[in-house]
Amino acid sequence: MDSTTDEGIPEAVRELIAQARGAEREARRSRARSLYETALRTLDETKHPTLASAILRWIARTHYEDRHLTAAMDCYEAALGVAEAHGDVLGQAHAVNGKGIVEQMRGNLQAAADHYTWSLERASTATGYDTLAAMIHQNLGVVANIQGDFTEALLRYQSSKEAYDQLGEDDRVGPLLNNIGRLHADLGEWDDAEIALEEAGRRCKQSGEIDHQVLSHVNLARMWITRKEFKRAHESCDRACSLSRDVSGGRWTGEILKHYGAIYQSTGRLELALDSLAQARKVADREGDTLLAAETARELAEVYRKQGRNQDTLKALNESLRLYSNFHAKHDLAEVRERVTQLERRFLDVVRTWGESIESKDHYTQGHCERVASYACALASASGIDSERLRWFRMGALLHDVGKIVVPSSILNKPGPLTAEEWAIMKRHPQAGVHLLREIEFPWDIRPMVRHHHEHWDGSGYPDGLAGDDIPLSARILCLADVFDALTSGRSYRAGLTPGHALSVMREDRGIIFDPALFDVFEDLHTPASRQAPRSRRGTRMGRWSHPPGEGYRYPAAWSVNSSA
Repeated sequence: MDSTTDEGIPEAVRELIAQARGAEREARRSRARSLYETALRTLDETKHPTLASAILRWIARTHYEDRHLTAAMDCYEAALGVAEAHGDVLGQAHAVNGKGIVEQMRGNLQAAADHYTWSLERASTATGYDTLAAMIHQNLGVVANIQGDFTEALLRYQSSKEAYDQLGEDDRVGPLLNNIGRLHADLGEWDDAEIALEEAGRRCKQSGEIDHQVLSHVNLARMWITRKEFKRAHESCDRACSLSRDVSGGRWTGEILKHYGAIYQSTGRLELALDSLAQARKVADREGDTLLAAETARELAEVYRKQGRNQDTLKALNESLRLYSNFHAKHDLAEVRERVTQLERRFLDVVRTWGESIESKDHYTQGHCERVASYACALASASGIDSERLRWFRMGALLHDVGKIVVPSSILNKPGPLTAEEWAIMKRHPQAGVHLLREIEFPWDIRPMVRHHHEHWDGSGYPDGLAGDDIPLSARILCLADVFDALTSGRSYRAGLTPGHALSVMREDRGIIFDPALFDVFEDLHTPASRQAPRSRRGTRMGRWSHPPGEGYRYPAAWSVNSSA
């Protein structure tokens, strides 16, 4: 009974604890919890405080395995209180180690590491310290693994394994090998990963640890998916599913469903992928598993991308990015940071593809969105928009004309001035663009760019007639870039202006269409230093534009496993 063996413990209590441990090994945690609670009620705490504290910790373990984290923390606090009241140093260290596990599962890695370190120092002189030290090294290894410090994680795991082997704690080695195997997989050390995970499964089978047998197959499936060996990944998922089928509240159900979804997505069975991933997301939401939710949303985005569902792809990527970003913000995780970067790149790729599909409808504006994005980002950067917001600003610029989907091609491609009726239709595209983007929550709100990039500094623009600083800064920047590209791009019936000539034309509308301060910055960006001269605010006027530039005119008229006891 570990370090809690006391003389005079009632046989009934011993039997209840033995039955509870057997139920835990079979992953029947509700049954185990009930048996532990009965044992605690039967026990005289005043005669056996060390055992009472231990039983409270074991009850806590069944709670955190079931993701009942508040109940688990309450039990660990109670165990700590009993241990402190009776001077049980080792019991205090065990309880605080358990609190660390709960904090880790909540995503508070620094708090978890602080608890583990305190426990290690607190118990260093207590009898029975060796087993607890091995468990804490394992837990610190999990934290290091999550943080991307693989060297530190491997050293912790190896130290823990050596201690378990010396102590004859064979039951603890199997779960630890799951951690070691996953770490090798993260490092791309496939042979070592496979050996460790297969051995984890064998050891857990020998000890009757169903949960960790399941986990060994889940981790193998993850490895095979990464290696694109989808048949073997499916076989591993099937084994995990078979083992956990009769276990109520299986801890790894969500991971299994997510892996099935990833396999189906990668092998083109998209409807099956959608079904599996939807179920995985329900599990993630029910258990509060943020990382599972983020990974599931990422897989869903890939399914939607393959189905050509651009809007759903963006929504799923945004959801995954939001979840990963929250996780990253709390823990500064190297792995999550890389995933966020990958998602940002993919978000940008999807937006660019969508923008190109829009442009394909308008023969006169091929490449317009990309060029406008480049001009606008240069001005935004020079105007103080930081690099973090700039990537989402670029996405807004790429999508600023998304509302052209509602404009008939006959109007978009008309060679010459539009009629009043045609112009009225053209002017609807900003509102239409906002409507199309209404369900997509970008990390940085791009909708003001889409709606207001045709507003004028003097209030004469559309759709809302905003003026001056009431026009969002992002839209004022975009307006300049949009007009500049329209003037410098050639059409079938006229040549584009040179940059200098275009700036001369635009200068006449400084303070009328354009924010005067922003225009000055834009002009500096596009005027070679050797040719810059004191600015004249008057130029050779080419006449006010019959259509606001940038849209609808064709000429210059004008974003693991832990260990506890």
